[in-house]
Amino acid sequence: MRVRAPATTANIGPGFDCAAAAFALWNELAVTEGGGADREHLGVRAFALLADPRGFAFEFTVRIPRERGLGSSASIIALGLAAASVVNGDALDPERLLALGLPLEGHADNLAASLAGGVCLTWDGRIARVADSLPCTPIAVVPESRVLTAAARAALPEQVTHRAAAVTAAHAALLGAAIAAQDADLFAASLHDELHEPYRAATAPAFEAVRADPPPGSAGVTISGSGPTVIVWARAHRADDCARALEARFADATVMPLRVSQSGVERA
Repeated sequence: MRVRAPATTANIGPGFDCAAAAFALWNELAVTEGGGADREHLGVRAFALLADPRGFAFEFTVRIPRERGLGSSASIIALGLAAASVVNGDALDPERLLALGLPLEGHADNLAASLAGGVCLTWDGRIARVADSLPCTPIAVVPESRVLTAAARAALPEQVTHRAAAVTAAHAALLGAAIAAQDADLFAASLHDELHEPYRAATAPAFEAVRADPPPGSAGVTISGSGPTVIVWARAHRADDCARALEARFADATVMPLRVSQSGVERA
C-alpha cells in the first residue's frame, strides 16, 4: 500500500498560523507486511496513533526538502496518519487527522493543507478549504541552509505594537478577499506582514533581496513557513520570465516553479 502527501507553504504573508497552500511536490510512503519499523521515525509515530506498526515495513520517499519551510515534516505526519487510516479501513477525514497529528506537528496550518490540499484556512482545529488555486504562480527559492522551526518561532517577539497588528490584520483581510476573488492585483497588495516576516528575514536572505529588487513578473514574495525558503509569486503570464531571472540571480539556491495541488494526502 502506498500513500503520498504534498508539500505546503504556510502563513502566505499576513496569514500567520492560519493560511496555507498545498504544492504538487510529494513525499510518499510504501507500507508492506513483514520487517521491522523504526518506532522513533516521525511518520511511524504518526501511524502508531491509529494502528499498531508491528509487523509492517515502512519505506519513505522524501522529495520535499527538509527544514526548508516547505512542510516536509507535516507531509511525513500526514503519510503516517493516512497509511494507518487505510489499514483500518477508515476515510481520510482531514479534520480528524489534524486533531490526531497536531501534537506531533505543532502547527495546524501546514498539516491542514497537506491533509486537505488546495488553499486552506485553519482555526481551532477546523479546516476551511477555500480555493483550489491561487491567483499568482508560486516559485520557490530554496537555499542550501536550513532553519529549525523551533528556532524560527523563538525569534518572534511576545508582543507587537498595535499599529503592526492593525496593518497585518488589514492585509490578512485583503489576502482572504484576493483568494476568494482569484484577483492577482489584490493578492499582490495583500503580501505584507509585520507579525513574523521581519523577524525571520535574517535567515531567509532571498526575502529582502527580492523585495528590494523584484524580478520581472513578480507580484510579491513571502517567507515559506519558518523559512529559509521564500515563495516568489509571479503573475501567470510572466512566470517563466520570473523563474529564469531568479535562477540567474540565485545560482546557489534551487529555484522550483510549483503549482497548487488540488489533492491532499491520498493513496498513490
